[in-house]
Amino acid sequence: MKKPQYRVAILGSGPAGLTAALYASRANLEPLVIEGGGEDPTDVPGGQLMLTTDVDNYPGFPEGILGPEMMDRFRQQAARFGTEFASGAAQKADLSRRPFTITLDEGEVRAETLIIATGARARWLGLPEELEFRTKIGGVSACATCDGFFYKNKEVLVVGGGDTAMEEATFLTKFATKVTVVHRRDILRASKIMQDRAFGNPKIAWIWDSVVEKILGGRGQGVTGAMLRNVKTGRAQEIAAGGIFMAIGHEPNTALFRGVLEMDATGYLVTRHGTTATNVPGVYAAGDVADHRYRQAVTAAGSGCMAAIDAERFLSHQAEEAEDGRHQPAARA
Repeated sequence: MKKPQYRVAILGSGPAGLTAALYASRANLEPLVIEGGGEDPTDVPGGQLMLTTDVDNYPGFPEGILGPEMMDRFRQQAARFGTEFASGAAQKADLSRRPFTITLDEGEVRAETLIIATGARARWLGLPEELEFRTKIGGVSACATCDGFFYKNKEVLVVGGGDTAMEEATFLTKFATKVTVVHRRDILRASKIMQDRAFGNPKIAWIWDSVVEKILGGRGQGVTGAMLRNVKTGRAQEIAAGGIFMAIGHEPNTALFRGVLEMDATGYLVTRHGTTATNVPGVYAAGDVADHRYRQAVTAAGSGCMAAIDAERFLSHQAEEAEDGRHQPAARA
C-alpha cells in the first residue's frame, strides 16, 4: 500500500469490485482494491469466475471468453486509471467512525468510504473430486443459468430439495433430456408452488433419501455419473449423468460485518432505497454479497458501478458540507 488512507477502499476483486474500482479511479478517487483470498481453495482473487472455463453470457464477447482471462481484463482496465491493489483478505474492519479502519495481514489502512464486494460462495458437498470437475464444462456446477446451455441433450443431476434446487431443475429441462433431483430426505423443503412446478414437469425424475458419495468421471471426459447412497437402507447405486448441479444454497461472505451491518436472515447485506448504501453512512455493498436473487457477473458489475457512483456522491456531499461549515459566520458573543 502506497499510503495509509484512501478515499475509497474496495473489498473484493470480482466483477463487482473491479467495476467499482474502474468507476472510482476514473473519478480520480484513487481507490484501493483489497483483492481477497483465503484458506478455501475456491476463495481466490478475482472471484468465482477464476474457477470458470468459458463465459458465453457476458455482453461484448460474442466468441466467449475464459473466466480468468475476463477477470484479468477487468483488473488491467481498473489499473490503467490508477487503481491500487493490495493482496490478501481483510481480517477486521472498524466501521464505528470515519475514516474506517481495515486490518490486513500487512497492516492497517484507513478509508473515507468502503465498498464491500466480497461475494458469496456456493455450498458444496466437500467431495475430494468436486473441485477438479468444477472447472470443466460437462462437470460440476452451482449455476444452471450460467452453465445450463452446455448440457444440451444430456442427462444431469440436481442435488438439493429447496426452492433453488427446484428452480435449477426446471430451468435445466430447457436443455437436458432428463433432470434427476437427488434429495437426502423423502420430502422437499421447497415452497409448494415450486414443488408443483417441478412435479408437473415430465423431464424431471426423483431419487429420494439419497446422497452423493462420489462423482464419477475422468480426465478428458468430465463427469460420467455419480455413486449414490440411500441414507435409510445404506444401499449404493451408480447413476449415469453428463453433469451435476449443486443446489444446496449459497453463503454470502459477510462474517466480518456481523453485528455491524444490517443483514437479512441468510446473511446477505441489506441496501437502502434502490441504492447500494448500507445502514452505515459511507459503506456500500455490491455484487453477490447483497444479491441472493440473480448472482450473475453482469449484474454484479452493474452494482459495482452503482456503488462507485454512490461513494463518489457521498464524498462530494461531505466536501460540500465541510466547505459550507468553513464559510458560516462566527457566532456573536
